[in-house]
Amino acid sequence: MEENVINFEKILGECGVGEKTSLYVMKNFNKLEEYYTDDELVKIYNYILQNVETPELLIHVIKLADKYKNDETFEILKTMLESADCSSDGIIEVRIMCAKAVSNYKNQSAVTVFLKCLNNKYENYRIRLACADALGRLGDRFAVPSLLNVVEDEDEKSVYLKESATFALGLLGDTSAIDPLVSLLEAKQGFFDKFSFLKEKIVEALGRLNTKNKKILRVLKGSLMDSSPIVRINAIEAIMNSDEENSADIIRPCLQDEDEEVRKNALIALYNLNGRDILDEVLELPIYTESLKAEAQSMIDEYESGDDDAG
Repeated sequence: MEENVINFEKILGECGVGEKTSLYVMKNFNKLEEYYTDDELVKIYNYILQNVETPELLIHVIKLADKYKNDETFEILKTMLESADCSSDGIIEVRIMCAKAVSNYKNQSAVTVFLKCLNNKYENYRIRLACADALGRLGDRFAVPSLLNVVEDEDEKSVYLKESATFALGLLGDTSAIDPLVSLLEAKQGFFDKFSFLKEKIVEALGRLNTKNKKILRVLKGSLMDSSPIVRINAIEAIMNSDEENSADIIRPCLQDEDEEVRKNALIALYNLNGRDILDEVLELPIYTESLKAEAQSMIDEYESGDDDAG
């Protein structure tokens, strides 16, 4: 019996490609699953990805195809990502979506493509951002040197890219990133004062990497006195999650920090470490602010309410 042949052009015509609005066509793409098997749908999606040029339609089909994780689709998406075409915002959005979709496959062969885009300084910075994020999600430690190069490169103009690369390093969890990140943080305080959000990401990444490391603990302790409240909050959280025996003693001075949110985060961290005693202490001693006392009382009310519910 002769195998049925899919008439791709007929399908595109019936969906309104080239004739109707993108919204109309996308609704028809959604309906295809009512008439075709999964294998047929994959073939149709792959054909569309290779033969349709409208960015909105391509992005929509990339999302539809993500459900099936087909090997041929994976190769098509990699090829689309590698395209040097950044002639329009629409094409850029398509390639960004390709990076996200390719990372969902968890296929290590994608690392080469991501690194190629990341290391190309002439590439659109948003695509480089997407590839840095994808490398973090993919979890391949082979990417660590390239990500570090982005963070350390003084000629790299995009601070947002540095931030994304730092976040990816934290996700990867490779201890080889510890020394470079520590050195970077300690050597370029002036630069980070200007871009404090990048410093926040480095402290966050170091906390994820290995808080047993003495160098990281030293940096985290120093970060508790940083000018940025968010850096101080990130350091409190990292120290709380560490295995440092004296973590509570290290965090305790932050209960009298000048910033209210830092004080609250320190209280929550100490409560997580030592239980309710710290809440009673804050309520009893006059050295603590009224706002912190209110936070402590709120936590006690929640704590007691939880006990009542359990009973």
